[in-house]
Amino acid sequence: MDMRRLVGLNFARLRKEKGFTQERFAETSGFTQQYVSDLERGRRNPTVVTLFHLASALGVTPADLLAEADQTETD
Repeated sequence: MDMRRLVGLNFARLRKEKGFTQERFAETSGFTQQYVSDLERGRRNPTVVTLFHLASALGVTPADLLAEADQTETD
């Protein structure tokens, strides 16, 4: 799977698990709603620094954004 797509899927799942809408996450994190939307659609290629800031805002580790999805999640 493309890494941009993987990060986007993980980010969207974690954001929703934490109860954030895209808009609310943008307000609290300093990222724009457009960036969040593009990230979730695999249209952004975040740097390692950006991954750190995204993860911190979600209360997860950067590795959580890079984790391979379980087969059951992708089927």
